[in-house]
Amino acid sequence: MKQAGFGFDEQEPLLPTAADNQTVKALYDDKSAAPYTLIRGYLNQAQQQALLIEAKSYPMTRPELTVYGKSHPIPRSQVWFADKGCDYFYSGLFIEALPWPRYAEKLRLKLIRDYSLMSNGVLVNCYRDGTESMGWHSDDEKEIESGSDIASVTLGASRDFFIRNKLTKEKTVLTLNSGDLLIMHWPMQQHWEHALPKRMRVKQTRINYTFRKLIVDFHQA
Repeated sequence: MKQAGFGFDEQEPLLPTAADNQTVKALYDDKSAAPYTLIRGYLNQAQQQALLIEAKSYPMTRPELTVYGKSHPIPRSQVWFADKGCDYFYSGLFIEALPWPRYAEKLRLKLIRDYSLMSNGVLVNCYRDGTESMGWHSDDEKEIESGSDIASVTLGASRDFFIRNKLTKEKTVLTLNSGDLLIMHWPMQQHWEHALPKRMRVKQTRINYTFRKLIVDFHQA
């Protein structure tokens, strides 16, 4: 008997509507606006549940960063899944690629099918509750392929997501809910930065999948 695919095997692609395309174009034309697209409820409940159950088996780690000579564990746990040759280096951390889990891989293929969002790696972050966070940063590492978009999928707790212009410091606040898809279009990482601030009243866990397209064998050169 074929095992249920929890909706990831559906053959009806969720293609961008004309309104979506116009929104993206308007964001690119307006240099004062961050170039992103937000799709609410991209994943249905069955798909979310499949990923949340799978995430419990992920080999999450909490690596340490050294700042001004002092080492501190990052305020979240994480794991990097990717194709062969797609190791990742960011914030002073070198992360070797682990093989794709079943439903993380299905989500990657769904993003390709629905929105042509090509990727060969995903960083999964787990925020246990509102005390865990991510500071201001841009995903602009040298191994990320120029011109590629970054897709971010939220599961679990709703959290505020901040976007800030590097030059003007203009800030946008989005509340990302479980199942939402945020597409950060190129060149957002070059001109904007983003953060996930602490929210002490949030008691639930948030899982975030951020899909990226890396230059294969970048660190083998």
